[in-house]
Amino acid sequence: MSGPLLQFRGVRFGYQAPVLRGIDLDVEAGSITAVMGPSGSGKSTLLALAAGLLRPDDGAVHRRSTRLGMVFQDPALLPWRSALDNVAFPLIALGPPKRERRERARAMLANVGLSGDDAGKYPRQLSGGMRQRVALARALVIEPDLLLCDEPFSALDALVRAELWRIVRAIHARSGLTMLIVTHDGPEALQCDRLAILSAGRLEQVGVPAEILRHPASDVVRTFVAAATGN
Repeated sequence: MSGPLLQFRGVRFGYQAPVLRGIDLDVEAGSITAVMGPSGSGKSTLLALAAGLLRPDDGAVHRRSTRLGMVFQDPALLPWRSALDNVAFPLIALGPPKRERRERARAMLANVGLSGDDAGKYPRQLSGGMRQRVALARALVIEPDLLLCDEPFSALDALVRAELWRIVRAIHARSGLTMLIVTHDGPEALQCDRLAILSAGRLEQVGVPAEILRHPASDVVRTFVAAATGN
């Protein structure tokens, strides 16, 4: 599949006050697009609109994906289910028999670096990094064509965050998965194919990360990118 898998056209959205103001953004099929911006700039709202959890007040969101996965900062695992059963849970709606669901879940847990012993543990028995691996496996086990990530690794220490990001990149390289990821991590964003900078609900700049570093379109972009990347 080529061309944009996800498009925002003139998207406006607000609660009591405007949150997003006239967003135009293309997320190309097979790409990883990062969204960065100060707190309150509308990043999570943009992701919620992409997922169809919210509807724009004006404009349109076009999504060509047929299967959507989501990962949040909070893993939101079911505490009464093992890691294996948490990952297998979304497969119930797709209809494969229980044995196949568990086999697919076990394979995906291995893909994110969890052992067979870990698969039988409950969320309370897992570290924060391990719980987030389970959440990532749960999102990926349905083989989505679009993965939406809302700061999924921000609560983890730097080493765990780097390892999980390496896993995501490897899965992306194998599958051609399209990703839209909200992040505050500058080095993480610089590894993406495209970077979108939001400020006060407006897209300040969209482009290849290296080009944005070299040629920031505004003082807002220059200041934010310098603070986020330490450059």
